[in-house]
Amino acid sequence: MKKIVTIFCLSVLLFNCKTEGSSEEVVRETYLITGEAPGVYNGIRAHLQTTDQRGRKINVDTAIVMNERFVFEGKVDTPQMWNLNINSVKGDLPLIVENKAITIDVDNTNLSKSKIKGTKANDDLMSLNAQVEELNAKATKLNEQIRATDDKNVKSQLAQEFTQLTRDMRALPITYAKENKSSLYSLVVIDNLFKTNQPDLDNISSLFDGLDASIKSTKLGKNIEAKITGLQQQRALLSATEIGKQAPDFTSTKPDGSPLALKDVMGKVTIIDFWAAWCGPCRRENPNVVKVYNKYHSKGLEIIGVSLDGTTRQQDPKAAWLQAIEQDKLTWNHVSSLNYFNDPVARAYNIRSIPATFILDENGTIVAKNLRGPALEAKIAELLN
Repeated sequence: MKKIVTIFCLSVLLFNCKTEGSSEEVVRETYLITGEAPGVYNGIRAHLQTTDQRGRKINVDTAIVMNERFVFEGKVDTPQMWNLNINSVKGDLPLIVENKAITIDVDNTNLSKSKIKGTKANDDLMSLNAQVEELNAKATKLNEQIRATDDKNVKSQLAQEFTQLTRDMRALPITYAKENKSSLYSLVVIDNLFKTNQPDLDNISSLFDGLDASIKSTKLGKNIEAKITGLQQQRALLSATEIGKQAPDFTSTKPDGSPLALKDVMGKVTIIDFWAAWCGPCRRENPNVVKVYNKYHSKGLEIIGVSLDGTTRQQDPKAAWLQAIEQDKLTWNHVSSLNYFNDPVARAYNIRSIPATFILDENGTIVAKNLRGPALEAKIAELLN
């Protein structure tokens, strides 16, 4: 249980560290972070760090301690949520880096206990972290009580309290954003929510909408608004191509340069096949698609291939496309803008990887997606036999 508490505490601190923010008027063109580090030896390196999508630490800036002092100076386009790390000093210190003067009074026994001065955003961050520390202390005490008792009923009750406490810890930043509508750190919290595996768009949008207009109009606020809009558009595209929905109609360009519309080539069953000459998995699947087409074309199967050729690695995308059609004996209809994943049809169908297929019935309704090999033939047989 002690290990669980330790891991959870670290995760809470990381949650508060992996993001950006912007609220106050910038009065400097660069950030100037001065660390007062009594007891830290000359030559020790201090690092400003960010984290990537996997939580790995990346050094952004480095300074060397001289005469118990270090200085970082640089520039950020928008305020950034980074960590301060000092070699040989325990812990990390999350801070919001703005193009402002910031002072850090370093605690050389535990960096997380250091004090940050100079911006309201960091005042808010330290206030929230103080609440986290208080909850951590309660969690540690509960853990000790759980370990100390052999009474199953008491242990179960304490475990329930511990579970509720962890929920409170996770909810703390969200609660903060709801209650502090004009705080830069509220933007930091919201921006961090995009970094989860499956961002809760409705929750993010609701939190952002609740902020004061002055906060939403900042550079970071506009960045967050653009992310929300992008996710909303992506969700709309995904919804438009779900099984049971009418397939988006489109018109694209055939190899001879003439236009071809989906509605003009639909059969009793139609496969929209997204592929490319450069795509190894696509080329390996093509013989199976050829077999299915040859077997069921006379029964009403049509295929329209949408090529995503056009990558910068191709010297002549059109030649590669046409050669692949001939080599793989793809005798059905083909279209492409030769614009890689920016192909308008690929964008309309929210294509992120290939091969990708959509199977339509005679009314243009999507009845299946991304079937390959025997599964593809089985579905076509079910629809046409």
